[in-house]
Amino acid sequence: MNGTENLDIMLKTLRLPTFKREKGNFARKAENEGWSFEYYLKALAELETAERHERRIQRLLKQSSLPACKNLETLDQKQLPTKVRRQIPVLLDGGFVERAENVLAFGLPGRGKTHLLAAIARELLVDKGYRVLFTSTHRLVERLLLAKRELGIEKVLKKLDRFDVVLLDDLGYVQQSREEMEVLFTFLAERYERRSLMITSNLVFKEWDRIFKDPMTTAAAIDRLVHHCTILELNNESYRAKEAKENMLKRKEG
Repeated sequence: MNGTENLDIMLKTLRLPTFKREKGNFARKAENEGWSFEYYLKALAELETAERHERRIQRLLKQSSLPACKNLETLDQKQLPTKVRRQIPVLLDGGFVERAENVLAFGLPGRGKTHLLAAIARELLVDKGYRVLFTSTHRLVERLLLAKRELGIEKVLKKLDRFDVVLLDDLGYVQQSREEMEVLFTFLAERYERRSLMITSNLVFKEWDRIFKDPMTTAAAIDRLVHHCTILELNNESYRAKEAKENMLKRKEG
């Protein structure tokens, strides 16, 4: 085994794939351009760091289940209420995640709640490196309920705790049974003042008794969520209704 093969093995052991792949190309460039040895290593290290960061972001995006189409570029912020638009830069800073605070977006269907929070969550993942999970409330409740019946809910809660932010979509969209309500409340209480939640709901707080069934449980859930939170009220026109009107006008003009 020659020296190059030994070096390749060591770089693989050290998990430096970019070093291994590019060392020859950079060596030729260093020789042609008169790089110092230190500069040669620095250039390789910078590329290794950049590619490692990109691999991590792609891995986190895959784990997040965030909808790819719902990002800041595709979000028509002009259609959002002025107050909400002003809150976006503050949320993108990520301070609420560090403080384990919550973000709640309320509004009727079609107002862009999911798109807005998914876009913010994606930016927090890409720019800040936070671990994010996007899930519908229905899917999460099903997962927790199955785990409870199999006596493994603690294990699932521990896995969910690894995420800095859980984006819970459509809270209240599907009415919960009492057993489902109990596991949902357990999840909310588990994250209280420890991890952040981002929640979309078409039900205002006074209607949350339809979710949790019991007035005391409803009050306790709301109390935990709003203790440290930012509330976004999307009372703008429905995106879908607006798009339908525009399409109708185009057809008439055509």
